[in-house]
Amino acid sequence: MIQGVNQGWVPAVSNTEMLPTTKSSEAQKAFSQFLKDAINKVNDEQVKSDELTQKLVNGENVDLHQVMIASQKASISLQLALEVRNKVIEAYQEMMRMQV
Repeated sequence: MIQGVNQGWVPAVSNTEMLPTTKSSEAQKAFSQFLKDAINKVNDEQVKSDELTQKLVNGENVDLHQVMIASQKASISLQLALEVRNKVIEAYQEMMRMQV
């Protein structure tokens, strides 16, 4: 036999438990700092790749494999940043399509 739902089994949730533990401004600052750091890392990879490529072109003593590895790291980090950007834009557009 199937028993009905007993409200004693379901714990009550108070309004204070539903409040976020951090302030939204602190979370926004942390998120913006995370994005800034990620963009700076992508930029650093690009700059390193450009410097090594320029040294190789100028005939300085630089191993070709180091140049290629730096170039691929820069390329992959840029592709990742673009994909993250695309997903953020897609999520934003999806939220804008939601009906209130």
